[in-house]
Amino acid sequence: MQGAWNNRATTLSAVLLASSLAGAPAALAQQAGGIKGKVETQAADIAVSDVTVTASSNVMPKPRTVKTKADGSYVLPALKPGRYTLTFTSSDGTVRQTQVDVLLDQTSNVDVAFEAAPVDSTEVIQIVGSRISREGDSSLTNSLGEDVISRVPTGQDYRSLLAIIPGVQYSENATLGPSAGGSGRDNKYGFDGVDVSLPMYGNLASEPSTQDVAYVSIDRGGAKAIGFNRAGGLSINTLSKSGTNEFHASVEYRIEPASLAADRDSTESTASTFEEDKTWMSANISGALIEDELYFYGSYFGPEVTRDNIETAYGPTKEYESDRDEYFGKLTWAPTEDLLFNVSYRTSDKEVVGDSIDSKAADSTSEGSSVSQDIFTIDGSYIIDDYTTLTFQYSDFKNENSSRPDTNFSGVTPTIGGSLDLNNLDQQGLFVVPTINTDEGFDAQTAQALIDAYGYLDDAGVVTGGGNVGGASLINNQDFSRQSFEVALDHEMELGNTVHNIHIGGQWKESEEVLTRLSNGWGVISYNGGLSVDTNFETDEAIYYSATVYSNSLNGEENLNPLTSTSEVINIEVNDTIEHGDFTYNVGFLFSNDTLYGQGLRENSANASGYEVAPGNKYKMYELDFMDMIQPRLGITWAYNGRDTVFANFASYNPDTTSLARAASWDRNNQSTQVVYFDADGAFIGNTEANGSSGKLFQDDMDARRTDEITIGMTKYISNEFFVRTHLRQRKALHAWEDQPNNARTYGDYGPFGGVPENLRDKGLFIPDLAEQYASMGLSASDGSYVIAELDGAENTYYEWSIEGDYTGDNYYLNVSYVWSHYYGNYDQDITSTASDGNLFVGSSNLGDGPGRMLWDGKSGTLNGDRPHVLKALGYYTTDWNADIGFNFVFQSGDVWEAWDGGAYGYSSSTIRYSEPAGSRRESSHWQLDLNYAQAFNLTEDLELQFKADVFNVFDRQTGYDYQPLVSSASFGEARDLINPRRVQLSVSLNY
Repeated sequence: MQGAWNNRATTLSAVLLASSLAGAPAALAQQAGGIKGKVETQAADIAVSDVTVTASSNVMPKPRTVKTKADGSYVLPALKPGRYTLTFTSSDGTVRQTQVDVLLDQTSNVDVAFEAAPVDSTEVIQIVGSRISREGDSSLTNSLGEDVISRVPTGQDYRSLLAIIPGVQYSENATLGPSAGGSGRDNKYGFDGVDVSLPMYGNLASEPSTQDVAYVSIDRGGAKAIGFNRAGGLSINTLSKSGTNEFHASVEYRIEPASLAADRDSTESTASTFEEDKTWMSANISGALIEDELYFYGSYFGPEVTRDNIETAYGPTKEYESDRDEYFGKLTWAPTEDLLFNVSYRTSDKEVVGDSIDSKAADSTSEGSSVSQDIFTIDGSYIIDDYTTLTFQYSDFKNENSSRPDTNFSGVTPTIGGSLDLNNLDQQGLFVVPTINTDEGFDAQTAQALIDAYGYLDDAGVVTGGGNVGGASLINNQDFSRQSFEVALDHEMELGNTVHNIHIGGQWKESEEVLTRLSNGWGVISYNGGLSVDTNFETDEAIYYSATVYSNSLNGEENLNPLTSTSEVINIEVNDTIEHGDFTYNVGFLFSNDTLYGQGLRENSANASGYEVAPGNKYKMYELDFMDMIQPRLGITWAYNGRDTVFANFASYNPDTTSLARAASWDRNNQSTQVVYFDADGAFIGNTEANGSSGKLFQDDMDARRTDEITIGMTKYISNEFFVRTHLRQRKALHAWEDQPNNARTYGDYGPFGGVPENLRDKGLFIPDLAEQYASMGLSASDGSYVIAELDGAENTYYEWSIEGDYTGDNYYLNVSYVWSHYYGNYDQDITSTASDGNLFVGSSNLGDGPGRMLWDGKSGTLNGDRPHVLKALGYYTTDWNADIGFNFVFQSGDVWEAWDGGAYGYSSSTIRYSEPAGSRRESSHWQLDLNYAQAFNLTEDLELQFKADVFNVFDRQTGYDYQPLVSSASFGEARDLINPRRVQLSVSLNY
């Protein structure tokens, strides 16, 4: 009896150990995982070949079956992530059965040992796979299942998932993603395999709710040539929930009341006080339309946010309201065991009022917004035979954004030659109330009358100027879209004593932005007071008022001129994963072709530039072909004892995020703003074109932006439940593109850092014949002195050491990770504005825009995103009384910053010009703990009532970040933002 138990325990241990070790990512770009392994036996009467292996799960309408090869190995690819029952049936009828979890973009290894047994006997072995699976190969991939996502404290939006990913920096940015040894704009975000990164900006555009997320995976590095991964940072993907044969429904109501939140501390940018209440209503339903063939899943998500008690210098303002309705539907269809299709559609509409109001502005100047988003995707897999799989995916992503004034002056039509209604300046646009100017000739009497009419009361009770009245000045419509199609073929074959897993894939992707901007009434109206203004027209009349109006507003509604910018990407990948004894080799290449299309030129080979001016015409702006972007992916893994590994990897990435399709588009010349001038009675005097960006030509034969990465590491199973991985990594980024003056290398000596380096002064102009090219298009050099060129010597380096481990039990889970890193160089794309957490241009920022903004102007140093220490821990415990207790903890170093002072370069005001080396100062470190408790009550056999409480930032650590770098600011060196205060979310749900 004891011997039988020992044999059974040995078999169980072998299965447990093998199934918890995740192998290589599934060799496909679609929403799937896989299972692989080997059947072994010591019994002479049991053959390991031709064993039938069947994988069945409630998430798969039909099971999938393969036969083992001569050596007992098998592969089950293209499986929907979920819990699977594996049934092994040998030729003599012996049956073994086990369970394993399949995670997104992971392949679980399950080896089974057959012992001698009577014919037709069945042994059922129940096992639970790791809830967070670590790969034992050369890629740095983590995958989370629904059990972890639902049991640890997370928010309700996609972005909140980043907080629980091991090794990833914690961030409360609303737009920019966390740094991973590069720009946060080079991260990639996927929902059901759809790229929802905002075209041209690289930031997360999508807001799908976490209630629909069943699995999330993240590649932090070491990528293979599988999945078209070109991210210079993180690559994140999620998989939505699906239906099953069983009918399920759930409805939840969640609140985050201001009464249960800690008081919010004030900073320079949050001086106005307010209280914020949040509510969420969500519901989902799932089941089978055709049993064992067609499943459905549908959901609703309705978050609402309100803020009140906001006070500005002008008094109380309207209540901030954000209201969103999101619907999602998904079908999973398996017409045969070899075919599987998923079709899903998500639509979301969000309306915001009472947002973006200045502390010295009237309530009427507030701005609102609307966002409409639609995501459609269809993917499928075809198991051609036991060794060959074909997969595909098509997706269509639309994100339409509009920021607009809450007070709209649609009845005011600005025209060149039109007049200004001085009796109703607060009904004409955004009026900037003047202050008294002591300059000679300034009409102070009229200014005082305007202050009396439109000013605000200061602390002493005196009417004061300098505020804003009227309505927000701009209506901004940005409509983004992306279509994508990809297909992949995976084939396994044996050559001699090696096994080759060959992957070939192709992807086409087209992204587009359509931009339309209009001024609200006369836009921004200012009082000049009769002072002279430098204009390009001659006038003897005193200029009293000016209005800055967007050009489209002067064209008439029927002549609006939207700016359309397009980029097209083609990726081809070839990868061979070679298994040879204890070694696995990965050899792959990703080949890419990127084409940028602008608007406003037409090809003309007779001109020196190759173009002629053609407003509204789409033209090919620049192309990087396949030979320009060859991205090798090479790796080796040694399983020195069959389970623990040592690995090394080299990967090269050409990030495809760029704003140049719009930023360099020639029709930007026609999208400028006009400054219109008026006399003391509001009558038209004249107009000039305001300074602004313009279309640009490209330097010839530029190298593609590239990030190279080297990774070495090892994995170790301390026990069947305790897994550890550690690695060292270096990333180096090269060949950054940027718009910059054509003659930047000729600036000579200037500023505190010595000016142009000696090795660059003799290189001359980026485009030597720029003047001739302009002349060939009928333009003069004054029409544009900037070009798109490589930034000389641009280079970033990132070093990282990481150790992470997870411990899994029957009713508990713990994951701990620590990352030491250093990020330095001279090219920082994320700090190019005083408000860096926004949709900023990539490749057309203020980098390279004159003295103080060149790479040689103190830019070399420690870069934004350098946090030397990041410690994270998360886990949960399921009690005997049907409750879950979860936690998430993070400690991380503060980010870096430096002083900005335009005076160091001869400018009259502080601007984004470094006056000390990059990263000379560091913000405060931050730590926080999040907790949750969920208690379930079984009302009936099928009906469950659950109460849940989440407490974020339990110890109310409102650490400051985003410090004010402008030396001239009264708040220089002070934090402009704070980590959100302690807050409590309470929810009740009814689940069937």
